[in-house]
Amino acid sequence: MRLKEHVLIACAALSLSACAGSGAGPGFSSQFYSPVLVRSTLVGNSSMSVTPPRPWNKQRRLLTDDIHYVESWTLNGPFLDDLTFVTGLPDRRALVRQRPRDTRQVPIFRSNMTAPEITSMIESAFRVRAGAIDFQTLALTPRRFMGYPGFQWDFEHLDSDELWRKGRAVGAVINGRLYVMMLDAARMHYYPETIRDFEAMATSARLRRK
Repeated sequence: MRLKEHVLIACAALSLSACAGSGAGPGFSSQFYSPVLVRSTLVGNSSMSVTPPRPWNKQRRLLTDDIHYVESWTLNGPFLDDLTFVTGLPDRRALVRQRPRDTRQVPIFRSNMTAPEITSMIESAFRVRAGAIDFQTLALTPRRFMGYPGFQWDFEHLDSDELWRKGRAVGAVINGRLYVMMLDAARMHYYPETIRDFEAMATSARLRRK
């Protein structure tokens, strides 16, 4: 979830046209994407649902090592915009798979983490797994998420491809598990284009009662 390492691997395997398409129609390979329709949709480990205001594209896990609790969508291609869901990550689990011998480690989630500690953990995923070379927090404020006390985190970062990206995450620790929605998109054009979708889905997000 980086939260984003799987995006870079998958997009490298696609043609330029596949990464630059828009919507679930032509330009996206069905081998790597499946359409997300305008209806209530379970995400991640199915403990959370959102309703997109227009069709998006779910990125399949064919070339990824992401974990059961993480799912990613895109609207225009993962180099341009990436919407990540973390759904019920349990205590003492990492956002990404990593080996003990890896020299740089993403911190594991702890159920007693504060909002600054959670955002620092996510930032380390961007730096360690996505190669962010400059990362800036713009704001970190309280915000309720799915009816629970949580946070909103706004940030931007410069990656090795020399493209500035901007993001917003909303999240909360609920019953000791981490729930996060995060938009990460090219700062010019694509972030402004997708932030309204993000806000609509954040408002629609519901915890699934089992």
